[in-house]
Amino acid sequence: MKSLGWKTIVTTAAVASLSGLAIAAAPSQAASPVTGTAQVHAVSNSQAHAGLTPRELAALPLTNRHLTAHEIANLAVVLNAYHDAEGHSLNVNAFINSFTKDGVFNDEVAGKTYQGKALGDVLTGMAAIFPDVHRDLKSITVNGDVVSLELSIQGTFEGPLQTPAGTVKPTGAKIDAPTADFWYLHNGKIEKFDCYVGYTDMYAQMGVNLDWASAVAKG
Repeated sequence: MKSLGWKTIVTTAAVASLSGLAIAAAPSQAASPVTGTAQVHAVSNSQAHAGLTPRELAALPLTNRHLTAHEIANLAVVLNAYHDAEGHSLNVNAFINSFTKDGVFNDEVAGKTYQGKALGDVLTGMAAIFPDVHRDLKSITVNGDVVSLELSIQGTFEGPLQTPAGTVKPTGAKIDAPTADFWYLHNGKIEKFDCYVGYTDMYAQMGVNLDWASAVAKG
């Protein structure tokens, strides 16, 4: 395994910002754009309707199934954003348009914030490293204008990872990194998205380990 110093690892997290997005498989079926007469438009990302059917809601790992129409509409916006960021259905413009004009994406672990057109950099950067990126949604909680998720980012390490110490070449390794997402919405748009990714675990799966000896030597 390639070994990087502690400070390099921290900087790498900020540079790589691997907390890119993607739609995940629900327990019994893949989560996909809503279909039917009250369709939520994932491609155009127009204002979401409360169009998630009972069957679609039942397929999701919700902690509370007694959602209001407003909460269902918010959930649909978030699911569409995940879909727009999935490796096989990447739609940068639609993802950006799902945010308010001053909406922000915060990669909390890496300490990076994205806004405006830069929101698309999160998607393209992630897809460049993990072309098949997707998320496994484990738990979804909807509380008014806040949608919280426990999940894991999954994909195949098929693109080079640029770091301050050099380029880590792809190995084809499968990654499954623990993640927590918190979406804050206002009037059907995403106002703030805070993402917490288990980078240490992700890097280890990619073949990059923390170099504790180097960290101690550097003081």
